[in-house]
Amino acid sequence: MLSKRVIPCLDVRAGRLTKGIRFAGNVDIGDPVESARRYYEQGADEIVFYDITASAEDRGILLDVVERVASQIFIPFSVGGGISEVSHMRDVLLAGAEKISVNSAAVTNPRLISDGADAFGSQAIVVGMDVLAVPASERTPSGYEIVIHGGRKRMGLDAVAWAVRCQELGAGELCVNSIDADGTKDGYELVLTRRIVDAVSIPVIASGGAGDPEHMYRAVSVGGASAALIASIVHYGQYTIRDCKEHMANRGAKVRLAW
Repeated sequence: MLSKRVIPCLDVRAGRLTKGIRFAGNVDIGDPVESARRYYEQGADEIVFYDITASAEDRGILLDVVERVASQIFIPFSVGGGISEVSHMRDVLLAGAEKISVNSAAVTNPRLISDGADAFGSQAIVVGMDVLAVPASERTPSGYEIVIHGGRKRMGLDAVAWAVRCQELGAGELCVNSIDADGTKDGYELVLTRRIVDAVSIPVIASGGAGDPEHMYRAVSVGGASAALIASIVHYGQYTIRDCKEHMANRGAKVRLAW
């Protein structure tokens, strides 16, 4: 059985680490390069970097910040934000990332997923999904809808159906973020996580809502996720990566413990 991964997420705006609640009220909380180094030293399995306004501002990702982060860590590094062409993917990989995360651009142009997988391999393509709970309908029978542009545009696209389509197109991994849970510290949206885990055979990262290590354990056990994405609980010093992993291990989850 593969180890469950703990993945700190760096949301970056204008080159600075930022955090909000339900995609709003973002505040500056520090230097992403320093934070990435700290989480690497604490035992993070991967680092995720999102340039959170690149798509909405219709610009390229901040490659200089990507390069600076990559120079400080020696674990897998996934980068997303404003990536809408294969050439953008190549630029990010050359800047030091191992994986590319696509979200809004993949929804509006699904071929981006298959083109990226053909060029760099499925293992390099992560599809980020920002998901809103909605009343079940003909268009969204699962009761979960895909939203793009940092939570600004609802698409009327069923999240579970989109997850299946992403796998068919060649995605190697999905990062499923609940907008309703994002930044609340009330726990992951486990029903959403489990529905997508059960619908696909590729790894699923649970994102949005971690408030303590028990939430992370539940994401990988009840939710069935391959990894738990975290932000606020480590950004604000409430827990370290080690705290999180030790709790998960004590509860019976297989995690990498290497101090």
